[in-house]
Formats: sequence, C-alpha cells, structure tokens
Amino acid sequence: MQPLYESNLTSLPLINKGKVRDLYDVDDRHLLIVTTDRISAFDVVLPTPIPGKGRILTETAQFWMNKANDILPNQMADDVQLADILTPEELKQLDGRGMVVRKLKPLPVEAIVRGYLVGSGWKEYKKTQTVCGIELPAGLKKAEQLPEPLFTPSTKAEIGEHDENISYEEVVKLIGEDKARQVKQYSLALYQMAAEFALERGIIIADTKFEFGEDENGIIHLIDEALTPDSSRFWPAKTYQVGKNPDSFDKQYIRDYLESLDWNKTAPGPELPQEVVDMTLEKYQEAQARLMENS
Repeated sequence: MQPLYESNLTSLPLINKGKVRDLYDVDDRHLLIVTTDRISAFDVVLPTPIPGKGRILTETAQFWMNKANDILPNQMADDVQLADILTPEELKQLDGRGMVVRKLKPLPVEAIVRGYLVGSGWKEYKKTQTVCGIELPAGLKKAEQLPEPLFTPSTKAEIGEHDENISYEEVVKLIGEDKARQVKQYSLALYQMAAEFALERGIIIADTKFEFGEDENGIIHLIDEALTPDSSRFWPAKTYQVGKNPDSFDKQYIRDYLESLDWNKTAPGPELPQEVVDMTLEKYQEAQARLMENS
C-alpha cells in the first residue's frame, strides 16, 4: 500500500492537522476524519510514515465503537457516505483511511485507563509507590496487573507539547462534576469490556486512552480513536511475564528504538529505518487480525 503522510483533498475545507489525523469540514453537522500513516512518539510527529497504518487504525476504531454501543453513543455518522462527498480520485487517495463523523464538542481531557504497572506509571511507582498520585500497595513488580484499573486523566497537549497528568479533582474543575463522573465511569467500563474481549484473543490491553465529546444536548459520545495500537499498549498474553518488559503489538517498538538513539525527544524527529517500519506494521496488522477475526 502507498503511504499517506498527509491528505490532500480539494472537495472539502481542511480544518486542522493533528499528530496523525487530518480534519475536514463536511457540512453543519458532519466532519471527515482522515487517519494518515503518520506516527508520533514522545508527542513528536516522526518524518517516516508507516504504510497502511491509517487504514488499520480507522478499521480498528470503527470496530470498537460498534462494540461499545451498549456503553455509550459514538461519533460515527451513517447518514453521509464518503462517496457522497469525495471524488473518485480522493477516495482512492484515502483508501480506507477516512471516516465521516458527527460534529461534537470535544471535552478537554484525555481519559487514560491503566490496567498494568508499566511505562511512566512504573517509574513513578518505584519512587513513591503511587501512579499519578494514586497510592498503591507496596511490592508490586514491573508489568504486574494492578489491583484494579486506574483512571488517570491528562490534559490534551498541542502538537510538540507534552500531555500533563491531572487529578480527578482537576477534571471536575475543567468539565464539571457530572461530566467528570460520566467520563470516569465510561472510561473504566470501556476498558473492562475491551480488556476481557482482547484477552480471549491472546492480547493484554495494558493501558489505553479515550477521548469524549458532547452533542447539543450535553450527551457524551466516544470520539477520535479508541483501543487502537496508537492509543493503547497491546501485549501478547502468551509471552507475558511479570517483572519483564513485555513484547508489544503497538508503537512501543518504535519508542524502544528511539530510546536507543541520541535524540532529545523534541522536533524534528529522526527518520525510521525500513526494518523498524516493517516490524511496526507487522505488529499493527497482527493486533488487528487477532481482535477482528471472526468478530
């Protein structure tokens, strides 16, 4: 598949380019989200695309949003099709990377759920026996499953900036007590549903992040992406061991490669060698195949 580093659509006005997604205006009630093959790490967009990644993320997000319908509504629109708004050439350019969604007001919070002790959470725990300020029992090991999943929200940073962990009380200040409670409950319910489903297919979801938006009636919807290898840590259950850095089906492989370089984690990011690109794509493809096969 030809890589799509950035989309170039003339039928619709471009609203915004994010780290991975390009956003276009469709009409008063709809947007087009194009998930490109760009990849970011440490909040920096890398110059090398992962060919086909955008289609995998789009299909995976749509899959999970359909599965989560019993928990809450989502952004997907079924009254406007891509073929209604794009030329044949533009459809070919996107090649499965586009999704028409309803216009919703994004909530200014990234809702992170952690089920296992890893990454920045492990680093903090070693120092203070806490994760994002939440006290945990002593004696937990690296990559160990937490006694219960933790809701650890963060701010939504601009491109090039770093997200910052915030407390639940700060979420209440940002969006109000009622919405904060709903976001926390929805996040934990989504994680629980997905973690159980994935584990049956040999994948541990160590942590993930969700984003939410509200409609004109204040009803909260699941938006952006959900439970993809870009927004989650996916581990193969077969090789998982407490105390060790697990293998992954996500972009941790790229993070590990970048950690081996003399790079200060600020833009511009380094080019990725072909073997890293190929291995990353293989991991994304396997995760998608395991999750969506026979579903």
